[in-house]
Amino acid sequence: MSQVPVPRLARGIVVVVLAGFASVYVLAGSPLAIVAFGLQLVYVQRSLRRFRGPWLLVVQAVVGYAATLGFGTSVGILGFLGGSLLLTPAWPLAPLVAVSAAVVGPADPAISMVLIALVIYGLTRLTDRVDEMYAARLALALAAAAEERLRIATGLSDGLGRGLTAIAAGVRSALDRPERVAETLGEVVATARRSLADARNAAAGYRATSLAPEMTTARAMLTAAAIETETRIGHSEPLGPAGALLAAVLREVVTEAVRQNTATTCVIETTTTDGTVRLRVTHDGARTAEDEGLADLTRQLEEAGGSLTTGLSAEGRLTVDAVLPEGPAEAAEAAVDPGAYRLSVALLAAVLVGFSIKALLFVPASLMVPAAACLAVIVVMQLRSINGRHMLALALLALLVYLPIPVFGRAWLGAAGFLAGPILLAFPWSVAWPLVGCVMASVAVSAVLLGLPVPLTVNFTASTLVTGLVVYGLLKLAQLVRELQEARQALARAAVVEERLRAARDLHDLLGHSLAAILLKCELARRLDPARARAELVDVLAMTEKAEGDLRVISGARPALSLAAEAESARSVLAAAGIQVELGLAHAELSAEVENVLGTVLREAVTNVLRHSSARHCVITTVMEEGVVRLRVRNDGVRSSEGRPGSAGIGNLTTRLAALDGRLGTAREDGWFELTAQAPTSLHMVG
Repeated sequence: MSQVPVPRLARGIVVVVLAGFASVYVLAGSPLAIVAFGLQLVYVQRSLRRFRGPWLLVVQAVVGYAATLGFGTSVGILGFLGGSLLLTPAWPLAPLVAVSAAVVGPADPAISMVLIALVIYGLTRLTDRVDEMYAARLALALAAAAEERLRIATGLSDGLGRGLTAIAAGVRSALDRPERVAETLGEVVATARRSLADARNAAAGYRATSLAPEMTTARAMLTAAAIETETRIGHSEPLGPAGALLAAVLREVVTEAVRQNTATTCVIETTTTDGTVRLRVTHDGARTAEDEGLADLTRQLEEAGGSLTTGLSAEGRLTVDAVLPEGPAEAAEAAVDPGAYRLSVALLAAVLVGFSIKALLFVPASLMVPAAACLAVIVVMQLRSINGRHMLALALLALLVYLPIPVFGRAWLGAAGFLAGPILLAFPWSVAWPLVGCVMASVAVSAVLLGLPVPLTVNFTASTLVTGLVVYGLLKLAQLVRELQEARQALARAAVVEERLRAARDLHDLLGHSLAAILLKCELARRLDPARARAELVDVLAMTEKAEGDLRVISGARPALSLAAEAESARSVLAAAGIQVELGLAHAELSAEVENVLGTVLREAVTNVLRHSSARHCVITTVMEEGVVRLRVRNDGVRSSEGRPGSAGIGNLTTRLAALDGRLGTAREDGWFELTAQAPTSLHMVG
């Protein structure tokens, strides 16, 4: 779409068309056409709408009939009055104006009056509809996101909500009936394990429809490895199942590039063509085009109807191409309103037919059939121009405009306007306007060669421009309406995708951590004596309440994490796993948003310590300096074969910190792993 706001562009088109109508009558010697043009702007410009009213119609009637009856102006000027009437409750009077035009003037200008009225009515209604659609685009996106949030909340409540309730009930039963603690805890552990798996599967499912999170993670990984990275996104979300497969390919290629540690540059790009989506990753760190990790993915892509190819250039740049069919687009729940688009197409058809009838009025009866056939072809080509413009069609249109002139004479000079409009659409204005000038000049030359008087030559030349502007305006507005509808749907789809990704992040970072901690505590309680087990179960109850709060956050409630509270919770969970914790918090008061994100980072870091290491020591510290807070989590026991640089957790944290203008870093040395997160101490510092 144009960078000019769509409503402003639409109104600009209408103003230009109205000015074109008025210019024809000004050139014919009627200065009142300028007044008629000015009055018509009241119906177009929003800032002038307060002047609308019955009195305005009266003034327009006085100006129109004074011009036609007092100054001999063509009755076509009454089209301004007719169009205005159609826009008001007084629309039944518009046919009376058309009848008066037919009585006062000949058929040609009377038809012009009707066409002008229809164009004014249609263009003004279209701009009003564009205003409404443009203003409602954000509301549609918010509504789509809210509906998706409700759908997610309902699904999670039915599954994970019941699981948490069962865990809490089981723990209370174990506390109330110590003699059955072993049996009850067995059931609780099974429920917690199942709920944790459900949470991770749900998070993976929400992420699977989108490639964007994996691209964010990939960029963060490559940047952290000092690899210069460029991403070019040319696809629309959600991708559906294709997103999951392409994300797996990207993860494998980037992980291998980071592991080899020889690349200096990497380009990641996506494109969509002919119903397929392509992911291409190129980097300069490969020694061979073979990658055993891609073998299984190649098979999966082929089973899905796609392909995966690799190639190594002479310069040592590896290119991985993954191509998959696009899945069926997920439509926004709000249906596309076809009314405005249909109005524009119907109006264009009516105007084209009207102009054709005007041309046929001057064609001899013996040539009526071939002339009508040529005009029918032109009309069809104009209507097809809404869906795209092709140079071959434009060349054919030019032939239909110029070749019949020697046969049909002056009757065919008006057809040049049908060429001027598509030219304005097909080329940049720096090229289009000179071409339109050439078309106008060709009309003037043709009129002179046909021996037409100067006033008629001027009229045909000016009418070529006006007809071109009308055709351009109608075609352009039809395209704008359709593009705006598509943009609204795309915005709604993007809002739905973002809502799913938010839910996936929160499931992984918040609820996943809580459920993992519950599972760890329950398993620990099963191995302890009754007194110590009771203390652990009391902690599990508190954690369950916390998990229920996490579930409410995922359902749309605002999170309220405390970094200090999360640090104490981390100490408790790690200690339960036999890990010695050194805690040193040296940060002052932070904004709620920063607390939430750093608390989430700490949760994920602790989860990774438990899942991906055999740690015996863990150090958690915070420092503040120069308006930046830094959280560091260090642990020993790193398994050399482990490490998940492309994990969902790292990607989620990178996304969360980036929203605060923060950064996430990781380092590994001598069996120790360190995760560092930094962010501004308050959001007003984000620039």
